[in-house]
Parts: sequence; C-alpha cells; structure tokens
Amino acid sequence: MFGLAFSHSYEVFLFFRLCIGAIGASFVITQYHTSVMFAPNVVGTANATVGGWGNAGGGVTQSLMPLIVAALVAFGVEKAYGWRVAMFVPGLAMVVMAFVYALYTQDTPQGDIVDLRAQGISVDSGKKGGVAIFLQAARNYRVWMLAMTYGACFGVEIFIHNIAASYYVDQFGLSIQSAGFAAGIFGGLALFARALGGIASDRIAWFKGLDGRTLLLFVCMLGEGVGLVLFSIAPSVALAIGAMSLFGLFTHMACGATYALMPFIDRKALGGVAGLIGAGGNVGAVLAGFLNKASATPQQTLLILGFIVGGTSLCAIAVRFSATHKTVEQKLLDEAIAHRSRLAHNPPMGGAAPA
Repeated sequence: MFGLAFSHSYEVFLFFRLCIGAIGASFVITQYHTSVMFAPNVVGTANATVGGWGNAGGGVTQSLMPLIVAALVAFGVEKAYGWRVAMFVPGLAMVVMAFVYALYTQDTPQGDIVDLRAQGISVDSGKKGGVAIFLQAARNYRVWMLAMTYGACFGVEIFIHNIAASYYVDQFGLSIQSAGFAAGIFGGLALFARALGGIASDRIAWFKGLDGRTLLLFVCMLGEGVGLVLFSIAPSVALAIGAMSLFGLFTHMACGATYALMPFIDRKALGGVAGLIGAGGNVGAVLAGFLNKASATPQQTLLILGFIVGGTSLCAIAVRFSATHKTVEQKLLDEAIAHRSRLAHNPPMGGAAPA
C-alpha cells in the first residue's frame, strides 16, 4: 500500500497492485485457523463471521476512501496527491493488525505449536508435507466444485466492489461521494450476511448433515443469480440499490456457506482445500473483469454474470459425500453438540455456561 502511493508509472503501479493481491493469502490463513479452532457444530459460523468482517472492510473502504481524499483536498492537498496520501490509511491499519494478530492469537485450541512441541506434544496428526497436502486437495473433485462456486460468489463480490461506485456515477449520474455510499451498502452487508450463511449452514447441518450444507449453498447461489439479473435491468437508483441489496445478501451468504462446507471436504488436507477454494474466488473476479472488457455495457456484463452464477449453482449440488464420510462427520458433530450440552448444564468452576 505504501509503495502504491509512490508509484509514478503504470508498470510500478501494477507491480504494487499485484503485491497487494497477496493479502488474499491472509484470508486463507484465517479460514484455516478458524477451521482448526472451532468445533463442527459452530465452525461454519466462525469461518463465515471472520470472512464476513474481512469482506466488510471492502465496503468500508468504498465509503471512507473518497471522504478521506475529500478531507485532504479541503485541507489544501492537491487532488492529484490526495489519493496517494490516502493510501497510507489502510496501509497503517494492516501493519497494526499484523502485530495484533501475532501477539493475541494462538495456533491451536491447546496452544502455540512451538510450545506444544517443546512439551513433547505431537501436533502433526500424521499429516503430510505442504506439497503433498496441496496435491491431495487438488485430486478431490469437491474442491474444484467449491472453487467454481466461490468464484461465482466471492469473485462476483470483488468485481462489484471494483465497479459499483463508477456504475452508479455513469448509469445514474450520482456524485462520487453518493456513489461511494451506495456501493458501500453492498460491502456493508458482509457485516452480517456472510455470517448468516455460516449460521444457517450450521443449523441445517443439525437436521440434514452435509447434504443440508450443500443444498443451502445451491439456494444462495441461485438467489444471487436472480438478484444480479434484476440489478442489471434496474431503471432507477432506488430499484438498483434494492436489487443490489438482494443479490448482495445472497452473494455474501453463499460465500459464508461455501467456507462453512470447506472444513468437511478433507480434514487431512485442510490447508490445501482452503487455498484452492479461495483461489477460485480470485480467478472468478479476474474472469468477471475480462467479461466486462468484452461486453458492450456494464449492464450486459451483469446480466451475463447473473446467468453464469445461476448455472454455477449446480456445482454445489454436485458436491456429494460417501456414506462413510457422512457417518464420521455426523459422529464428530454429535460429540460437539453433546459436549456443549454438558458444559451448559455443568459449567466449569468460576465460569459461565457457554453461549
């Protein structure tokens, strides 16, 4: 982010923009982290909430960055340099959070891996090396199905973040500030909508198991596709914001439902699974950008995306599990629910019952 502020050519700007893209790796790390830290009955909620607050940062940025630039200009900074100075705000936020994360989190529920190994406690659980884990994940067709669904939900989300403000300016003649606020609504939905997808996935799993999780993802993807089509044909600002809110709700819920399902694909290749599915989201955003370049108008792009997303929803239905896999995961879920029930009735001495 700091380097971007000092760029004076397209090549340098592109280089630092690519470097900023590496921040996506932090998303995969946090999804792996929460998958390890939380039990099967709540892991979907945990993954979706963490991811949702991350996505909400995009919405906040859409709304705040134009205001920061405007404030700098009001204080006498030339507009051509205002955006450069504004880049330091998210850059500093990232540096601060890097230290917060390093100092106030632990690797596993039992403690940090280094400390556990020093105590002679095994933390590897028979897992293979990094490359082997990646290859094991890559051989699982379910990973690629979810990578496609994530490309069609999170990829579309990134694309909308990139074009929403300019779309409102060009299509409806809004000012940059008003367009930023309108676009920020989409990102702001991530504060609760992605978490809602995870919560719903955890709830439905109590009754329908893994098949319930895949069915929920299918419904969310289908709703996103319908909402995108409505957004593309909205004739007014009010209807456009309403349609955007509709498909935004389903888009964020689909993202949450995808990573609520992710921990159950292959526990022995969890890092590889999380990484490949996450990469699908980035690929989806890039492909949506190319589609936008090839289309005559942004409305045409959104319309085509709506139909593509609707078709991609079938990938969620294609994710199936063997009877053995379902039995193992159902046992782990039942144990987690029973353990939570015991704690609720017999809380630890000096502690309150869990929420």
